Amino acid sequence: MAVAKLSSLRSKDPNTQVGACIVNKAKRIVGTGYNGMPNNCGNDELPWGKGEGCHKNKKLYVCHAELNAIMNKYSADLTGCKIFVTLFPCNHCTQMIIQSGIHKVVYLSDEKKEKEEVIVSKRLLKMAGVKYRAYRGKMDPIKIEFAPGPTDCQR
Repeated sequence: MAVAKLSSLRSKDPNTQVGACIVNKAKRIVGTGYNGMPNNCGNDELPWGKGEGCHKNKKLYVCHAELNAIMNKYSADLTGCKIFVTLFPCNHCTQMIIQSGIHKVVYLSDEKKEKEEVIVSKRLLKMAGVKYRAYRGKMDPIKIEFAPGPTDCQR
């Protein structure tokens, strides 16, 4: 889950930063992703808001973390893998999770559980036999420190 959380920090979304990490049966990371604009589509040229209309609503443009993790996978086959997500997946991401062969979803937050997209997601996961559960691990802070290294001239 820490890798999913760390991945979420790469998102340029000012309101909802979501990350995902796919792990295989050997507990090796085989894919990561975060929510962001499609490749070659500028983060500064497209909307990050939730307003009405195609020029103000990010939902029409943003690729979700789960989509990016599946598309950016390091493995040819995701069958039997587990996906860790910082936010419970929407119905479209759930469809991709099911189609990819991922067998378990572990989520950090279910804050949107009342939304239609999440209700549908849970229904689809149950029907497809994909298990899901809340993350039960420790919530220690992630701290990364970089020691000053040599400058380019010193190498």
